[in-house]
Amino acid sequence: MKGIVLAGGTATRLFPLTLVTNKHLLPIYDRPMIYYPIETLAGMGIREVMVIVGGKSVGDVVELLADGSHFGLDLTYRYQRGALGIAHAIGLARDFVGDDAFCCVLGDNILRGPALAPLAREFEAGPWGAGSMLYRVPDPERFGVAELDAQGNVLGFEEKPKVPKSNLIPIGVYFLRPDAFGVIEQLVPSGRGEFEITDVLNHYIPDGGLFAREFQGEWADAGTVPSLLRAAELAAADDAAGRLTPPIIRPVG
Repeated sequence: MKGIVLAGGTATRLFPLTLVTNKHLLPIYDRPMIYYPIETLAGMGIREVMVIVGGKSVGDVVELLADGSHFGLDLTYRYQRGALGIAHAIGLARDFVGDDAFCCVLGDNILRGPALAPLAREFEAGPWGAGSMLYRVPDPERFGVAELDAQGNVLGFEEKPKVPKSNLIPIGVYFLRPDAFGVIEQLVPSGRGEFEITDVLNHYIPDGGLFAREFQGEWADAGTVPSLLRAAELAAADDAAGRLTPPIIRPVG
């Protein structure tokens, strides 16, 4: 399985913090934000990772992460021109992915809790075409929202609805196979002018091709000032309890 980290976008919700730097370089407790999704992928046993960059300070992201060899990964990069959505960014990794299954983690997602390696192995060995981690939030209208049937099966996802049908959202960890690129090619932009990952997930639901599991740990998206603070508090609590490992990324040299 290969990995993708999405580290583009304009980060308007974090102005003025992002006026002169990339959002993913902002600190979350004791390390830059982008360390967390890379740690998530490394924890799954993934070693080949593409970082999709965009927006400000792209060179600083590359300088920080380099080729990844100093923390056991093989990193490569691709530039996304403009904020065209998660699905569009994933589509840029088609040649990198090749024939492999892959996991995409959003660069502002902070996950603390159960290891995801067993879920990655379950998806890779199973029949599903796409997979999503679900999480309960108090403000689902900010996200894509899952609609469930009486048995708890996902009927579909709706992007940023005014009236959410549940409080379960797909967080920024997506498992996919190469045929997802064909799905992405057929997408049309949403009303926001973006190619939505929820449309990709919805494609697989009618035939039972969606792998969905509720994440039982703690999660924050760090995309707003309040959630940036919450993410730092989660990391600080882990550190106080002895659960926060030292940064796996060490200085080069």
